[in-house]
Amino acid sequence: MPDGGRGLRNRILDTGKTQRRSRTSHAQVVDELGRSIVAGTYPVGSILPGDIELAQRFKVSRTVLRETMKTLAAKGMIVAKARVGTRVTEKSQWNMFDSEVIAWHFDDDVTEEFLLQLYDIRLAVEPFAAGLAAERATPEEIALLTDLAKEMAAPDHTTESLAMADLEFHLAVADAAHNPFMHTLGSLIEAALVGMFRISTPPSQNGFSNIAETHMRIVKAIAAGDVPAARSAMEAVIVEGRDHVHDAYAGMTRVSA
Repeated sequence: MPDGGRGLRNRILDTGKTQRRSRTSHAQVVDELGRSIVAGTYPVGSILPGDIELAQRFKVSRTVLRETMKTLAAKGMIVAKARVGTRVTEKSQWNMFDSEVIAWHFDDDVTEEFLLQLYDIRLAVEPFAAGLAAERATPEEIALLTDLAKEMAAPDHTTESLAMADLEFHLAVADAAHNPFMHTLGSLIEAALVGMFRISTPPSQNGFSNIAETHMRIVKAIAAGDVPAARSAMEAVIVEGRDHVHDAYAGMTRVSA
């Protein structure tokens, strides 16, 4: 997986905070401003503080600040206008496929709406990827998928390790589709999976005792070259995850009531 994927994984699991301190000045300022925009500190339509104020706040040069603004503009989050300033754009213009933009949504309590939106995209893409894998997967890729599905049955999984095993399986299916566009969706798959496990109880109690079995159904359909069955099996796994997210948030609401 690309380094950005590993960084996202660490941040969602709250293990990447020390890594942030070792970043370059440019990356640190991008991170701080990006998170502030997503959190609403700088709401949509607002004008960011001027260059002098931001340079003093972050103790960086104007050059670093200009590069920061270019990075955030490339993500669709801001737009600079002469005599107006740098404005935060509508969320519909943000690049929601960007791994940093996704990660920033997890820096505070991730919302049910955001996770369910991730599952909408997964349902639109991953069943089709499984169908492609049924047509194109090599024997070596099928063997890998089999091993990854079996790994989910290991009795000593923690919540984090089970999330990672699940992630590796779904990324392997994307690779077996032999379409490079599928793997570019890895950050979305990762965020949905790790976000789901982050809000869950320990694996033995979270309703995923059959996770190896449901994923093995995908593998068997791919191995058999059965496109409809592969799509259906993948859809069932994603729907189960989406339902778990909904149930988890419903439980939180009942507890807080």
